[in-house]
Amino acid sequence: MTRQLDEQIVGRFPVGRRLRVLDVGMGQGTQALRLARAGHQVTGLEQDSTMVAVARESLAGEPEGIRERMRIIEADGRDTGVHFLPGSFDVVLCHGVLMYVEEPDPLLAGLARMLAPGGLLSLLVRNGDALAMRPGLSGDWAGALSAFDTVAYRNRLGLDVRADRLKDLTATLAGIGAPLHAWYGVRVFTDTAADGAEVPADVETLLAVEEKAGRTDPYRGVAALLHLCGVRG
Repeated sequence: MTRQLDEQIVGRFPVGRRLRVLDVGMGQGTQALRLARAGHQVTGLEQDSTMVAVARESLAGEPEGIRERMRIIEADGRDTGVHFLPGSFDVVLCHGVLMYVEEPDPLLAGLARMLAPGGLLSLLVRNGDALAMRPGLSGDWAGALSAFDTVAYRNRLGLDVRADRLKDLTATLAGIGAPLHAWYGVRVFTDTAADGAEVPADVETLLAVEEKAGRTDPYRGVAALLHLCGVRG
């Protein structure tokens, strides 16, 4: 996903431009910190105090110049309008968040309002059109059968959450003024890998295969996750 995001940023903005980035639901700050290291001005928004503490600890270990380019706010991603003016950011990230939001449309509309004209909205969501893949490939036939007609599922943390369908999100993005510009699959072949599995020696080849599959039909359509990129009109 990082490679996909960088591809979209490089293709949309002049090389060397310092972008204003908002990472909503930044978790431990992996993407936010990476972009701050790349020279961008980054704001991370996260409501989980434990994740905020981890992100702040990571940031504290960075050089002063990077610390100055990144700020962390402990807040709900649905309250962006409370903290920022419309059009304040060139790039808005919302990765791995929508599955925890029962009604995502208001959140998405708020994120779109944060974008300056031509700004990039990057979403990472669970693929609602491929929920049967993981149980099916694991031999859980009853689980696979029940997954065809729903967008609800239980994640690896044991939480009951929801997925999104590409068609529905495409319509939503058009409706909020940030129509879909590009989309990718994420975790096409590696979704059934066990948590904590050892990183293989040929990891670069693995990543190359996943990157290729993530932009190639029909493979991307059955990925565990979808990476959607909308552009503010």
